[in-house]
Amino acid sequence: MYLEISNPMDYHVALYIRLSKEDENEGPSESVTNQKSLLNEFVQQHRLSVYDTYVDDGWSGTNFDRPAFQRMIADIEAKKVNMVITKDLSRLGRDYIMTGHYMERYFPEKRVRYISLLDGIDTGVESSANDITPFRAIMNDMYAKDISKKIKSVKRDKQRKGQFIGGKPVYGYKMHPTEKNKIVIDEEVAPMVRRIFGMALDGMSCRQIASQLNTEGVPTPATYAGLPVPNPGPYTGLWSSERISDMLQNETYVGNMVQGRSVKISYKSKKCLHQERKNWVVVEGTHEPLIDAETFRKVRMLVNSRKHTRSRTYDFLLKGMIFCHECGYPLAVLNRKNAAGEDVLYFVCRTYQRFTKAGVCTCHSIKEKTVTDAVIAKVREVCEAYLHPAELLPIAQRAVEQAQKENALETELQAVQSKIDSLTANLDKVYMDRLSGLLPETDFERIYSKVKVERSLLDEKKQELELRKKSPVHAEDRAKELVQRFMDSAFASRELLVSLIDRIELTEEKQVIIKFRFAELDEVG
Repeated sequence: MYLEISNPMDYHVALYIRLSKEDENEGPSESVTNQKSLLNEFVQQHRLSVYDTYVDDGWSGTNFDRPAFQRMIADIEAKKVNMVITKDLSRLGRDYIMTGHYMERYFPEKRVRYISLLDGIDTGVESSANDITPFRAIMNDMYAKDISKKIKSVKRDKQRKGQFIGGKPVYGYKMHPTEKNKIVIDEEVAPMVRRIFGMALDGMSCRQIASQLNTEGVPTPATYAGLPVPNPGPYTGLWSSERISDMLQNETYVGNMVQGRSVKISYKSKKCLHQERKNWVVVEGTHEPLIDAETFRKVRMLVNSRKHTRSRTYDFLLKGMIFCHECGYPLAVLNRKNAAGEDVLYFVCRTYQRFTKAGVCTCHSIKEKTVTDAVIAKVREVCEAYLHPAELLPIAQRAVEQAQKENALETELQAVQSKIDSLTANLDKVYMDRLSGLLPETDFERIYSKVKVERSLLDEKKQELELRKKSPVHAEDRAKELVQRFMDSAFASRELLVSLIDRIELTEEKQVIIKFRFAELDEVG
């Protein structure tokens, strides 16, 4: 080390020290204590005045947003520092572009002298060591790139083995208390996950589910996990349809480990890019499932069936399932008033709607109810070839007898009462929010009336259950009632329609064409 400083009193020195987790593997020579000792020995030998020591412990050299480094830059800007000393060039940084920026442009412009002890670099004097500095920076950058590749390879290997390497598990799971890289069910919120899937199975859209959870004040996954929000906005802490949709299609809930859905652009950038599904790392059966595979399959079909429609205003049974036979595009739905002033939904061809003057397609205008009734009638006709009440009766009778043994009526009554109590508590909370000014009057009226109607329906169901409890129906009569109810209502179930029908097409002549998911049903139809 042959550096000489002729005028030490002119300098206010910043000693910069950096240690990353990768550097710890290189041995104790790279430690913070060792770097500090080396730098202090140099300044004492040359009688330099140290303004401050800046230490970034655990920070990568490719990241120049390090807190101590940025504090040093601020002191340079304030003209408190005019000399920076590091142990070697890699302590300043391992990104050759940014390192070159500070060495060749920033420090000279700010009249800051930079010294790297072990490399013999001193921008205050002319030397051959300074000439090869760019090459040293490139070598340091290549080292960082090599380390990044090794870390990525290790992580990828763990992903392929089904080990969890993320920060927080998905909502409904938590880290295993003893085993590393393993997740287990979080019993505190698992019922809420099952409820969300149940709501979807009942035909509720993602938007409706999110609205219901927000009305009830259910904490979002981020709120429950206590994750900080850098820039909170008006919708912070609220459920969204996108969040619900992502949950309902996440295979983690059926026991599969899903990782690698996004990757960093490079080792120099924090920005991530979303990966195509084929590039995800999915390992089956790595943990206990929260949702059974059949429920997950049905819910996924229900969610996917809504992707073919942009209508958020109206909900109807065939939403996302009906297309124009001529142009192949999804049909749009419009609301028109009839002669009595009542709202009536109509299907129209979206292509015709957008390009009417071009004559690309025709209107296809028809009442939504007309098409829905025709579809239900056709499904009933096809299914009745496979379903006979006489054959269903013994099955229903066994189910009723089993339910009576398990005292299912009492369980159902308790569940209904629990929902009523929950809604009553929500009404009280909404009312208090209104009194305190947290909730505007218009929102209060909308939420209050909606929850009140829902509670009234539950009260009616409770009365019916209590009546059945007082006057129990014979098992055979109850079985007949269940069979008849199934035959009357099952065909109007969205879950059943999505499970049976792949696509519905409406022709220009208003003919309804149903394409079933099963070839056997197509033959019957």
